[in-house]
Formats: sequence, structure tokens, C-alpha cells
Amino acid sequence: MPAPPEPPTGVPSDPTPGRTPTPQDVRRWRRFLADERAEAAVYRDLASRRTGEERDILLALADAEGRHEQHWLDLLGDDVGRPLRGDWRTRTLGWLARRFGGVFVLALAQRAEARSTYDTDADATPTMAADERIHEEVVRGLATRGRNRLSGTFRAAVFGANDGLVSNLALILGIGASGASNSTVLLSGLAGLLAGALSMGAGEYVSVRSQRELLDASTPSPQASAALPDLDVDANELALVYRARGMAPAEAEEHAADVLATYTQHTVIAPPPSADEHETHGTAVGAAVSSFLFFASGALVPVLPYLFGLTGFVAVAVAAALVGVALLATGATVGLLSGTSPLTRALRQIAIGFGAAAATYVLGLVFGATVG
Repeated sequence: MPAPPEPPTGVPSDPTPGRTPTPQDVRRWRRFLADERAEAAVYRDLASRRTGEERDILLALADAEGRHEQHWLDLLGDDVGRPLRGDWRTRTLGWLARRFGGVFVLALAQRAEARSTYDTDADATPTMAADERIHEEVVRGLATRGRNRLSGTFRAAVFGANDGLVSNLALILGIGASGASNSTVLLSGLAGLLAGALSMGAGEYVSVRSQRELLDASTPSPQASAALPDLDVDANELALVYRARGMAPAEAEEHAADVLATYTQHTVIAPPPSADEHETHGTAVGAAVSSFLFFASGALVPVLPYLFGLTGFVAVAVAAALVGVALLATGATVGLLSGTSPLTRALRQIAIGFGAAAATYVLGLVFGATVG
């Protein structure tokens, strides 16, 4: 008598042979089913906002979630019941995907894939658990593309705002604690805003400009490329260029021979692109303007209570509260973009910011008492 047919790979006909599913099992499977449907919808929504390779990758992820969905449908059978909604994280992610679809949503999707519990669930297959781990890496790769596109100007914006928040809060608290008048604190805060913003803008301009100049200095000379037709093919000194740029001798010889064999007037001396090459994004002027504006916007926050006429402890408390909210926001943004916990980065940001401000406030009290 032939053996009964094996169930399809990754889709067992029964989670545990001989075990009747309990109500708790059914509830858990229905929850998994809802989450898989919601995650597939997220990937389809993200794909609708993209074209080319990224769109194809996201649709492939949606198809994979569909296979997982079928697994839970097969287990549930007649117990599938009314469709449930996905958990609040996945629903929020779907809402963001439909309206924005940028790197922030991909970073959230990366964290969502990392939360999968399939590797510890007895009713999920090893294939499904492996899928989720690989999905995390796929989404990480897509998010990395977005992070690279956001480097330069965005980095200057985020960190410029954070520096403005911390430095001007520390300045205002230090001067206020020394016993200075409200007008003196206000003028000091405005002066700190302008001086810091100008310094940040100038520093960012010099930084980006210098980086581009360094990269330009590493670009092969057009005159050297024009000399290629006259090289001695047998000596093949072009290989020395590629060896100087880090290629192994044999690889350099082979690549140089290919370049000489396929030479045209448009050929340039350059080694094949490597995985560790990085592209500089943004311009020096754009980075400088962003840094100036965002430092100024951050530095304005602790000045606001004094601009509206608040004084003394009330002004200090309001300034600290406003800066705290802003630090939480910038910290969460940095955490999200880096693929780590937004909450952890937000709390770290506020701890560092308030720590610096508290130290300055204590110094202000000390110097105020000494002067007095």
C-alpha cells in the first residue's frame, strides 16, 4: 500500500500530529493570519509608490507573506472566522506606507520583521521563520538605499537642530542661574542662536567642500587617460595604476589588459567599482544652509518662553519642557533611520541634552553666588 502523500513543504496539514487545536491555538493562528495579511498590504502599498527593481522586490515580499497567510488558512480550516485586523503596529505601518512610503516606513518595516516569533512558535514552520529573518535583511537593504540618499543635507539638518537645542538651552540656563536679568538672558539666547547657526553653517560648508575636494583629488587625470593608446602593451604599465589603487597584481594585470584591448576615446583610467566605495550626496551650500536653518530652529526653542515674557523658574521650566519634547523627536528620528529602537535613542538624546544643560546650570549658580 503506497504511503500517503506528503504535505507541501512548509505547510503541514496538522501542527502537531494527534493534537486537537485548542481555542487558544485558533486565536493565535487567526492573529498570525491577520498580521500576515496586514504585512502583505504594507509591502503592496510601498510597492505602489516605487518603480523598477525596488517595486519588484517589495511585491516579492508581499507574495512571501501571502504564502505564510496560506499556511495559517490551512491550519484554521473551518475555524478561520471573520477577518481580524492586524496589530496596531502593522496598521500604523500600513497607514504610513499609504501616505508617505519613504525610508522611515522601511525602517519601521525592518523592525517589524525583526519582531517575528515564528522561530519559537511550534505551529510555524522552519521555512517561515527563515523567511522572516531574510525579509528583515531585504528590507534593511532597501532602507539602506534610502538612508544613503538622505545622507549629507539631512544629516546636517537633524544634528544641527539637536546642537541648537542643547547648546542654547545650556547657555540660557547657565546665564539665568547666575542671576542675570530676563533681558540679558533673552539677548544671550538670541546671540547664541545667531553665532551658533553661523558657526554650524560655515563648518558644514567647509566639511562637505573639503570632502569633495579630497574625492576630486583621487579622480584619474584626463591627460593620463589620453596617453593610453601610446602605452607599451607588453610592458602594460597601466597595471601599476590599478595595483596602486588596491587591486591584486594578477587582477590588475587582467583589468589593464581588458582596458587596453577595448580602448576608445572615451575610456578613462579607473578601477572597477568596489563594494566599499561611498558616494557623497548633497552640495556644500545645501548642507550649510540646512545646518544654519536647523540649528537656528533648534536654538530658538529654549528662547521662546523669554520672547513671550516669561521669567524666572517658570521660563526655565517651560524652556526645558519644550527642549525635552524636541530632543525626544530628534532622538527617535535618528534611532529610526539607524534601524535601532527609536525609544532608546530618544531617551539617550534627552539624557545627554539635559545632562549638559544641568552642568551649565550648576556652573551658573556657582558663578552667580561667587559674583554676588
